[in-house]
Order: sequence, then C-alpha cells, then structure tokens
Amino acid sequence: MSFQTTERGLALQEQLLAFMDEHVYPAEATYAEQMAASGDPIFHPPIIEDLKLEARRRGLWNLFLPHATEWTEGLSNAEYAPLAEITGRSPHLAPEALNCAAPDTGNMEILTMFGTPEQQERWLKPLLEGEIRSCFAMTEPAVASSDATNIETDIRREGDEYVINGRKWWTSGAGRERTKVAILMGKTDKEARTHAQQSFILVPMDTPGVTRVRNLRVFGYDDRETHSEVLFEDVRVPVTNLLGPEGGGFMMSQARLGPGRIHHCMRLIGMAERALAEMCQRVQDRVAFGKPIAEQGVVQEWIADSRIEIDQARLLTQHAAWMLDEGGPKGARNEISAIKVVAPNMACRVIDRAIQAFGGAGVSQDTPLAEMYAAARTLRLADGPDEVHRMVIARRELRRYEPAR
Repeated sequence: MSFQTTERGLALQEQLLAFMDEHVYPAEATYAEQMAASGDPIFHPPIIEDLKLEARRRGLWNLFLPHATEWTEGLSNAEYAPLAEITGRSPHLAPEALNCAAPDTGNMEILTMFGTPEQQERWLKPLLEGEIRSCFAMTEPAVASSDATNIETDIRREGDEYVINGRKWWTSGAGRERTKVAILMGKTDKEARTHAQQSFILVPMDTPGVTRVRNLRVFGYDDRETHSEVLFEDVRVPVTNLLGPEGGGFMMSQARLGPGRIHHCMRLIGMAERALAEMCQRVQDRVAFGKPIAEQGVVQEWIADSRIEIDQARLLTQHAAWMLDEGGPKGARNEISAIKVVAPNMACRVIDRAIQAFGGAGVSQDTPLAEMYAAARTLRLADGPDEVHRMVIARRELRRYEPAR
C-alpha cells in the first residue's frame, strides 16, 4: 500500500485545515456561549448551521461516503481517513459541520447500499442535505449487546405491517428534536439460523408507541448528541419500511460498522493530536520549582510516548482503511478490530497525560480535555468492547495453526 493519498485527497486536506483555522476553532467559544445561554444541554446552537453553510460553500460536505451518488462524489476510505482525523480536533463542531457525524454517516451508507428508491427519497436525501438527523437503535439494556445475536426486540409481521416491541438504550441521537428516523435492529425470525434472525427496519420517531424514556449521561455529562433509552410498544410500520432483505440485519450491521470504526478511530487520533498540542503549550508556559515543566524528564517522556503512540495508531488505521477499500469489511476484519482496540486506548493515555500536565484545569470545563477523555473512554465500549475485538483477532490467529495440529 501507499501512504500517499490522491491529489483530490490532498486538496481536500488543505481546504479542511483552512476551514478549521478560519471558522471552526474560532466558533468553539461561540458554541460554548450559545449552549450556556440556552440552559438546555441538548440545544442545537445556531453556530452549527452557520458552519454547515460555510462547509457546503467550500465543497466540504458528505465527504465520508465512499459510494458516488447524485449528491456525493465518493471518496475512498483511505482518502477520507485523514479528513476524519482533522475533524476529530474539534469533535463537537467539525463532524456535524461537514455532515459527517455519527450515527448519520453509517445510516446514510446503509440507505445508499440497501435502501429502496422510495426510502432513499424520503430519508437519505434529507440526511445528505443536512435537513434532518437519524439514530441507530441496536443496543439493549437486558442483554449483552456486544453479541448482536442476543438482540431481543421483536419484529412481527401482521399483514402489510410490521409490529415492533422492545427496549433500546445508548441510541445515540434519539433525544434530539431534529432526529426524525431510527434504523432499528430486531428479530424477524427466531427460528432461522443464528445470523439470519435479525432485520433492519426504518421507524419514524413520531410513530405511535415510540417513547423516548430518558437520555443517559456519559461520565456525568449531558452529551448534546444524546444517548437515549427508547421504548417500542406495539409500534406499527408498513412492510415497505424493511431496510434490505428480511434476515439481513446482522450482515448489514457488519457492513455499517466497518467504515464507521475507521471514522471513530481517525477522529480519536485527531483528539489525541489536539491534546498533545495543548500539553506541549502548557508545559512550556508553566513554571514549577524554578523551571518550566517542559524541562522535567518525566514530562518529556509523556510527550515522546504520546508522539510515538499517535503515529503508530495512525499508521495502523490508515492500513485498515486501505484494506477496507481493497477487500471490503470481511477482508479488513482483523485490521478493523485491531484499530478499535488501539485507537481508544491510545487516546485515553495521551489525553490523560495532558490532563496531568494541566493539573486542576485539566479536569475543569476550561479545557476540552475532560470531555475528550470521557469520549475516548466510552469508545472502548461503543462499536464493540475491546475484549470482543481481541477475541476476534485471537480466533483468526489461532485458525492459522489448525492444519498443523
């Protein structure tokens, strides 16, 4: 593989870096002021709409989608990965400004690949236009959802309708007013083979029987994106809302999660880069015991280790993105599992060192570090916990030696 991106990719990186410097970083203070003035932890601040308009004007829109459509040009995963990293440096603003925020990115990919023309017209088009948001309802409180075959939500066909009953949580985005549709994963045939029992279905959030129970906090934070518990009680939707084939939910979930894990990991690398930059500035500005903190040997170790770990994680993630382009989710399964372990753990370590360098300020609202740490730590669970990804890698490694036995 080559680590040199295409001319198109390089041009977009330059454009995005300029957009970040000229608009996104300066907007962070405005974002904080608008959120504080609203008194609402899930308020949609006007500054985001301003940034979206500017991003569209500059052609920095829907960059995540690898499939060319009438609305998008289509970048490869390898081309998009460095762009995702850049957006990770301002995670509250940049991804949404570019219409490249989760969970919409994965949902739009699934709708592009498996949606009917009618589904694409009703849901994909307004998502690509940034007019609405969406959520992905898979995880359940009553089962270990790290094994998606455990999902218990029931999808039963009655004539021309499906009837849905179940309880979901950590349904990111479900608490927002702008979220108009959920892609829900449930079981349509409990007698089928294990990985053919699940299906995806589109559920408008205003459908009778859909109840937003509560928004879950993340390490005590009310995340503006919201992570909701949602109850589905005798929810009826037409059979035309089935997304993809009946029994194809597990297969589609894997197709959805592969690119999404690349995006998450590259944004984590961007977060770690910002934490390292903040740390380097801080330790040169602060004096303790008669000299700048930067002259302390232990601090220099923090900085060196952080640079090494960030670069290692980036190279591994770029390789996974290239493998995904070459062989699809199946061909890159090991690599994607590897980065899903490496990137969040790396980001946690780097951000933790930056917090230590800042002292009390590092855990306050005066720096982005505490919220960044909470996000990085959460991603050791989201999209599959570390232990599951390690299990996947170990089993595939062990299979290489089975013939010898």
